[in-house]
Amino acid sequence: MENTPAKEAVLADILQKMERMEGQAGFYYRDLGSGKTAEFRADERFLAASVIKLPLMAAILLLRSRGEASFRDLVTIRDDQKVPGCGAVQHMTGTVTLDVESLGKLMITISDNTATNALFRYCGEERIRTLFAELGLSGSQLNRPLWDLEKEAQGINNYFVPREMGELLEKMYRHTLVDEPSSVWLEKVLQRQQIGHKLGGRLPMGFPIAHKTGDESDKAHDVGVVYAREPFVACFAYVGPQMRDYEDLIRRATCRLVEAHSGAGTDSQ
Repeated sequence: MENTPAKEAVLADILQKMERMEGQAGFYYRDLGSGKTAEFRADERFLAASVIKLPLMAAILLLRSRGEASFRDLVTIRDDQKVPGCGAVQHMTGTVTLDVESLGKLMITISDNTATNALFRYCGEERIRTLFAELGLSGSQLNRPLWDLEKEAQGINNYFVPREMGELLEKMYRHTLVDEPSSVWLEKVLQRQQIGHKLGGRLPMGFPIAHKTGDESDKAHDVGVVYAREPFVACFAYVGPQMRDYEDLIRRATCRLVEAHSGAGTDSQ
């Protein structure tokens, strides 16, 4: 597909706005038809927040493809292993036992932190490191469970790289991430994510996006495949004091990109 002047104008405006943001802003874009890319600090590591749940799910799918894990495996979660933030498992009474597939769906669709930590324990830190490397993730790292305040105080954190997330998402879109069944499963689950105020914030309700967000008081991330008439990958990353402004940038930029990828006009807002 041709790279139209409308797309070029929108991308140029996005990059200009990125340059004016305080803090650490990043962006990776790829037109899945033409192969055109645009980027801003796309190879930097960003504190990950919940975006790290996407490569963790990919790692589990890789294990499953080898017969080293099963969606039917059961994982038990004690009361003292439940953590705050997003999710439903923390509110379940007593010891909870769920299968790996259910935990994965909770981790992605409602960004469940307790489910994420259960899957972290299920895989094991060292094995996760190896699996990330096999997935082509060199800068993206899952170094500790979520809400591990002791390790966080020691400077042990989780990171993602916008380009790496974009390349992972493109493999999923082309059904080459792990294998076709794994790619299809992940794509469907990402499309069901319930946190839609960034990439989908100015789009019609139900507009198809396969994505994963990351939110904290100073972090505003969203990475996904946007299914415009001409689909594209968009990975937005931000750590800094202008989180609300950056979220608005994500919403407006995505809407304008969808218009450009659908042959519609754009505004300059």
